[in-house]
Amino acid sequence: MKKLFVLLLSVASSVMAFGQDVVDIAISSKDHTTLVAAVKAADLVNTLKGKGPFTVFAPTNAAFDKLPEGTVASLLKPENKAKLAKILTYHVVSGNLDAAAVIAAIKAGNGSAILTTVSGGKLTGSLDNGKVKLTDESGKSAFVTTADLKGSNGVVHVIDGVVLPK
Repeated sequence: MKKLFVLLLSVASSVMAFGQDVVDIAISSKDHTTLVAAVKAADLVNTLKGKGPFTVFAPTNAAFDKLPEGTVASLLKPENKAKLAKILTYHVVSGNLDAAAVIAAIKAGNGSAILTTVSGGKLTGSLDNGKVKLTDESGKSAFVTTADLKGSNGVVHVIDGVVLPK
């Protein structure tokens, strides 16, 4: 009976975790408080809680800290909402691209894959020493540090930098 209870508890935990959407995944991470604040300021919570599917490349707090001083505070101001929304949606690709799909696209593209973001911009995915690297339109790069955080409406990949559209 005890084993059955543990099994049921384990299944219930898996179902609850699967019930999280891409926003809930970010909210549950202590390393993504800046991203969550930005998503709220840009009024994108309801959009990213939508049906999807979404592939989100989620910068950590440390990634935002690499931006020039004052950048985040400036972007969070109401008058910069449209600019912030464009930057955040540049981190989102339509579809459910798990790590295997991203790597397959890179290999099929002879070493690189162009990912069209929700904002309409392009990210270039490539492999660098076995790690997925995303390069933005200005040539700056970020690496995927944690892949395949699967949610009910997509997948989240944690990245170590903020990628920016032109």
